[in-house]
Amino acid sequence: MAIDENVFETRGINLEWTDVPEGTGKMCAMLEEGQADLAIILTEGIVKSITEGNPVKIVQEYIATPLQWGIHVAADSEFQNMADLQNATVAISRFGSGSHLMSYVNAQSNGWDVSSLNFHVVNTLDGAIEALKSQTADYFMWEHFTTKPIVDSGIFRRIADCPTPWPCFVIAATESFLNEDREILQHILEVINLYTAEFKHIPSIDRTISNKYEQRIEDVREWLGMTEWSQSQISIGTIIVVQDYLFKLKLIRNKLDIDKLITNL
Repeated sequence: MAIDENVFETRGINLEWTDVPEGTGKMCAMLEEGQADLAIILTEGIVKSITEGNPVKIVQEYIATPLQWGIHVAADSEFQNMADLQNATVAISRFGSGSHLMSYVNAQSNGWDVSSLNFHVVNTLDGAIEALKSQTADYFMWEHFTTKPIVDSGIFRRIADCPTPWPCFVIAATESFLNEDREILQHILEVINLYTAEFKHIPSIDRTISNKYEQRIEDVREWLGMTEWSQSQISIGTIIVVQDYLFKLKLIRNKLDIDKLITNL
């Protein structure tokens, strides 16, 4: 919205927005390879990537509430409940993506052996639809409301939801961008925060979102009611929880000092 209203442009900033349907794993690669300077990205995914050497820092928490991950099977699947999925194959967008990492969180919460999880890479939501339809994978974890139209249309059936145990989205910047354009980043965050602070109060925002993303308005209203935007840095406590969780699940090999993961502008 800020780009459409030329708010960055009036500050002399040419900010380009790119949707990345492949999700967090792809965004981590784009940051690492210099294809992007900034990303609005899943907390657990970027923490894992930074521990693996990606030269990136978290500069702000973006969404202060958990993400609701729907656990989906094909509508005509024989799977009926969580217990049926214990030894099933998980469709994931990429290794290191949210759909990959959250399958471990879900498995642990259900008392399953996380070392026995099986994965099939599908890249995108369309890939997941095809994989579940062809039975090359059995279930797929993706954000509840994004996938709700697919559930409503009878392609997916949702078994359950699995919320992230932490605030779900952060804004991350490459160290090179931080070193070269820290002042520009401060302006970018200032604009974003002005918009997110007022976002829920924009007249008819529920209808705007409903039309733009082809969502039922009652679903948009439910989503707005459970989603809170942040205008501040993520807490040290949250970073500790995320690293501890990933380490316990053996998804990261080592935990980093806090200043290796976040930076205050």
